[in-house]
Amino acid sequence: MARALQLIGPRQIALVSAEERPLQAGEIRARAVLSGISHGTELNLYRGTAPFHHRRFDPDLRLFLPAEEGALYPAALGYEWVGQITEVGPDVSGFAVGDLIHLPYSHSEMHITRPAELTMIGRVEPLPSTITPDAAVMLALAGVALQAVHDAHIKLGDRVAIFGLGVIGLLAVQLARLDGALWIDAVDPLPRRRALAEQFGADRTLDPAAGDVALAIKSASPQRGVDVAIELAGHDAALHEAMRSVRVAGTVVAGGFYQGGATALRLGEEWHHNRLTLISSMGVWGCPHRDYPAWDRARVHATAVELLASGRLRTDGLITHRFPFERAAEAYELIDRHPDEVVKVVLTYD
Repeated sequence: MARALQLIGPRQIALVSAEERPLQAGEIRARAVLSGISHGTELNLYRGTAPFHHRRFDPDLRLFLPAEEGALYPAALGYEWVGQITEVGPDVSGFAVGDLIHLPYSHSEMHITRPAELTMIGRVEPLPSTITPDAAVMLALAGVALQAVHDAHIKLGDRVAIFGLGVIGLLAVQLARLDGALWIDAVDPLPRRRALAEQFGADRTLDPAAGDVALAIKSASPQRGVDVAIELAGHDAALHEAMRSVRVAGTVVAGGFYQGGATALRLGEEWHHNRLTLISSMGVWGCPHRDYPAWDRARVHATAVELLASGRLRTDGLITHRFPFERAAEAYELIDRHPDEVVKVVLTYD
């Protein structure tokens, strides 16, 4: 019997039985190879700090509304799942046993899917042979990074600052360069992450704990600031520093998952006096791409696949910890208690 991971309460992980039924027409079955833990969305759910803990999102009104206490649980966690096809049902073409696939599905030893139906990232397709499982487990986050860079509308020659050098930020450093950024400042308090940013092409890395990052960025820029700052740490203090780092009439892209009341934002300062544009970057929850219909979530995902398959987008060094699926609770506890020790944590499967 296959098992799946469930969140049964704040910081409470359980492995439960998953249904293993015969395939129906149009379905395929895959066994897990790797699944990646999101250090933002998932950890906020795990900690009980996400808005879904006490509120529900009404997709029609596009509003968060009160919800019953504990209505969230039990909840599935995960959206970055890589598996190998073990069975192909009737009326399915283009798939073979052994093919590697990526699904935006939860942590589980097995998943059944219908390739003809749309998922959050488009239709499921076999991954190119040049993509390893270690690279494939970054595909959803690569889509988030690409969405943020698209929302930034970087022009050839722009100066860019990336705040937050987790996996999404490190991918965004590379994508900003591919998009034409002439100079990239990369900001993070952790030396390990700054070193990776330098390997991935950042022109300069800055430690916000060592001094005034915005002052350093503006002092070194002929335009007195970067053209675009992309905030991917999910902290309101980092978002405020991103606002401080851009030039007059510059753009700030907010791509993090922010919690609480954002008390570090002081909107009467640089935000107001420099007439900044703040853009929320979101490619799911029914939010269309800003260049739709030319671009949609499926095209973003397909582009991420192509960039990883060609080697133009690198993921080497991003996975720092691997935990067997049976020890998933330990993996979440590590990220929760010691975020400074990790970049990307994945679950492995027999």
